[in-house]
Amino acid sequence: MTLVSGDAFGDLFRSFEHTAFRLEPRERYNSPGEHEPLRRFLAGEPDDLAWNRSWLDLMAEHTAKGRFVHRVRIVSVPLSDYSRFGLWCAKHAIQAGEDIRYLNRAQAQGLPDIDYWLFDSAWAARLRFDEDDVLLGAEIVTDPATVTELVAVRDEAWSRAVDRDRFFSDVVREQGV
Repeated sequence: MTLVSGDAFGDLFRSFEHTAFRLEPRERYNSPGEHEPLRRFLAGEPDDLAWNRSWLDLMAEHTAKGRFVHRVRIVSVPLSDYSRFGLWCAKHAIQAGEDIRYLNRAQAQGLPDIDYWLFDSAWAARLRFDEDDVLLGAEIVTDPATVTELVAVRDEAWSRAVDRDRFFSDVVREQGV
């Protein structure tokens, strides 16, 4: 299996024409670029989002061109520190144009534990991680039957998920987070 990583992985997000969808079923993502922002978040320190500026700018660019980027995050409740950080980050990505929805893990029964990006409902990038949740790269998937299955997973996850603000208010109300 050949994995796409580095700049080639980043190029995937400039190669689609209409839609990009992400299913995020993992409890955490051990991204070196997030270590310091996560620490600042947990310490209640300010963050200028410079570490995430290129992604936010790309989301704004896609939105301006009429492209739709959306994702479903499956998270456990009560929320982990990483999931709380993700909710905070999502607020900024949504302001930039991305649509991020949430699904309580308890309501995700039957959905496969596959972490992937689906582009234009035509091809996918299945993400691969090491045992410490560090992204190794993406396996490009073009097999029509597999892509059709991933489209169905997207549609099912999307139909069950709720927008970030509703999820946040539900968690605050139910868990006192």
